[in-house]
Amino acid sequence: MPDRRITSLSRWKPESSPKDECFEAIKAGIDALPTGAKMFLNGGEFYGHNLSTANLELIAEFFERYPDYAKRAFLSVKGGLKYMSTDPDSSPENIARSVNLVNEKLRGTKRLDLFQCARVDAKVSVEEAIATLAKLKHEGKFDHIGMSECSAETLRRGNKIHPISVVEIEISPFSYEQHTREVIATAKELGVAVAGYSPLGRGFLTGQIKRPEDIAEGDFRRHLPRFQEETMKHNFAIVDALTDIAKKKNVTTAQLCIAWVSSLGPHVIPIPGSSHAKRTLENCAAMDIEFSKAEFEEINQVIEKADVKGQRYPAHFGDLWA
Repeated sequence: MPDRRITSLSRWKPESSPKDECFEAIKAGIDALPTGAKMFLNGGEFYGHNLSTANLELIAEFFERYPDYAKRAFLSVKGGLKYMSTDPDSSPENIARSVNLVNEKLRGTKRLDLFQCARVDAKVSVEEAIATLAKLKHEGKFDHIGMSECSAETLRRGNKIHPISVVEIEISPFSYEQHTREVIATAKELGVAVAGYSPLGRGFLTGQIKRPEDIAEGDFRRHLPRFQEETMKHNFAIVDALTDIAKKKNVTTAQLCIAWVSSLGPHVIPIPGSSHAKRTLENCAAMDIEFSKAEFEEINQVIEKADVKGQRYPAHFGDLWA
C-alpha cells in the first residue's frame, strides 16, 4: 500500500492545466517521499472535462515520459458508472467495460493498482458487484479492490466477499458527518485504508473561494449546493475559525485541514488535489504537522459547532451513503 504522503490530480475543470505543469506536480509529490514509499495517485474513468477519459490519458502520458516513476506510484482509479454519465451501473458487463477501458487508456504505461466503483448501484447488490471485481482481479486486470461513497454496513458486506484494500469517502472539517465517522471506524476494524478526498472542502476551506464568481464557468463546483451564494456566506464562518487556529500554528489553513484529516487515524489517507508542484509540496509538508491534544480539541470544537448548510451533491445524485 502507498505511503500516506499522497496527492491527486485536479478534475472536472473547464480548462485543463498545462501538461508539463501537471507532470511537475506529480514528480514533486513522488520525489518528496521517503525512500521506498509510493504516492497514492487518484484518477477516474470520467475525471476529464465533460466526463471524458482525459485524466487517464494524462496519467498514461506522464508514465510514458517518466517510466521510472511508475513503480513509485500507487494508481487508484474509479469507474463503474454508465459511460459518459454520472449514473452508477455495477452490472457485470458495465464493470468489465469500465475496467477494460481504463487499462486501454493507460496503454500499459502503469499497472492499475486499485479499481473501485465510484458509487454504489442500488440496482445491483454490493455482493454481486464485489464478486464481479474479484473475478476481474483474478484475471489480472488490477491488483486491489476498493469501494467508494458507501456506508459502513455496505463496506462490511463488501469486505465479506473479498478483502477491500481502500474505501474512498469525502473527509474534511467541512464534511465530517456521522456516516463519515462510522466508515472510518469500521475501516479501522476491518484493516481497510481510508482515502479521504476533498480534505480542503473542494477548495472552500482555503479561504480563496468566497462567492460563486470565484469559481470559473463550467467548473463542476458551480452545481454543488454548498457553492451557492447564500450557503457560501453562511459556511464561511468555519473557514474564519480554522484560519485563526492555523495562524497560531504558523501553517496555512489548507495544511491545517490536511493534517487534521491525517490525524483521524494511521489508516486515513488525505488526498488533496493538485496540479502545481508548489501546491503539491505544501500539501506533502502538511503530513509532518502534529497537533497537541489542546490543538486537536480546538479544531474538533470548531467542527462540532459548525452548522454547515447545503448537501455535498445535488439531489439527483441520490443517496451517496448506500
